[in-house]
Amino acid sequence: ADISKDKANEVITAMTDEITSALVRDENVSLIGFGTFSQRQRKARKGKNPQTGAEIDIPASSSVGFKPGKSLKDSVN
Repeated sequence: ADISKDKANEVITAMTDEITSALVRDENVSLIGFGTFSQRQRKARKGKNPQTGAEIDIPASSSVGFKPGKSLKDSVN
């Protein structure tokens, strides 16, 4: 493609900033043919410290989910 490395970096940075902003607002981001990013909630749960084996409480948290679109799945299969 006829695009400079600096311009490509600028576009990717702008895109990731917008996706991040939307996820912070608890909005889904759909990129047609690629996939959908969404914020997912994890419930609090019990876990174990791998070094000591002691039971610990893991607090509830948010994470980012990604569901690939059909075109992306078809491309890799």
